Amino acid sequence: MADLYRIFGAEMSPYSVKVRSYFRYKAIPHQWILRNAESQADYQAYAKLPIIPLVVTPQQNGIQDSTPIIDQLEKLFPQPSVHPDGEAQFLSALIEEFGDEWGNKWMFHYRWAREVDQRASAGRIARMQAPNAGDEAHAALVEKIRTRMVERVWFVGSNEVTAPQIETGFADMLRLLEAHLTRRPYLFGGRPAYGDFGLWGQLYELWTDPTAGSLIEGRAPHVLDWIHRMLWPRAEGAFESWATLQPTLMPILQGQVGGQFVTWTLANEKALSEGKDEFSVTLGDKVWVQKPQKYHARSLAMLRANMPRPPTRPRSIRSLKRPVVSPPSAPR
Repeated sequence: MADLYRIFGAEMSPYSVKVRSYFRYKAIPHQWILRNAESQADYQAYAKLPIIPLVVTPQQNGIQDSTPIIDQLEKLFPQPSVHPDGEAQFLSALIEEFGDEWGNKWMFHYRWAREVDQRASAGRIARMQAPNAGDEAHAALVEKIRTRMVERVWFVGSNEVTAPQIETGFADMLRLLEAHLTRRPYLFGGRPAYGDFGLWGQLYELWTDPTAGSLIEGRAPHVLDWIHRMLWPRAEGAFESWATLQPTLMPILQGQVGGQFVTWTLANEKALSEGKDEFSVTLGDKVWVQKPQKYHARSLAMLRANMPRPPTRPRSIRSLKRPVVSPPSAPR
């Protein structure tokens, strides 16, 4: 037990299951601990912020924020590596960020936009928080959670203006991802990459909810296979070359990662630097309007620092080089 890591998380947290999937792939000895009232005292002894996942190392150090957790563990457990070679390494990191930040918009919106999803999700969260509650107490907790979470959809940019764009974007991504995963088990070939974990955490949660889950199961069987595969990922082959990835990965990079996420996050960053309470940006032929989010400055700085020079990046991704100053980000 001396080398055992502990992961405090929740099945409904995309960042928690992302980290758990990574630990499973690396075969790192760990214990999965549901963060609820029963584990709260132990959790608080190591957590600096009230977020999950929290990983407690065998040396009794707490690590939070899913991306730094994986980065630190990758140094300790470098094989099998989750980083493809060459240009693909940056693209994998970019997709990881895209999943964490833009994919979370799909997940949070679908989870709380419709009554059927609201009630299903609030019910699951209530059972995790209070597994022994009676029917009356459970029903009261469900309604409390539902009310609180529905009021927070603005946080990821879901509103009357953006809701149709979020849902259209998710449908487009399913179509593109289905085409890409038709011929390979993972995003970059025969084994999971950094980008798989970030994007998968959001898609897994979407699959567990009624509305988005039905879309995945009805439209994207290869995406569904990938979702299942990433629960216990394993190396089935090598990473592919850019030449074989490009035909189906480039449309994702151009249309979703570059055309949507990069365009949005640069506008969000600019709004933060200017102290705006709300901003708008044109994505495709639609105007996106929301309050700024403060979670991207640090990760954007890391992406910029690691951007390679080769010209295979779409122009919209090369625009990340644009220097914009913004306040520090909070962990995720």
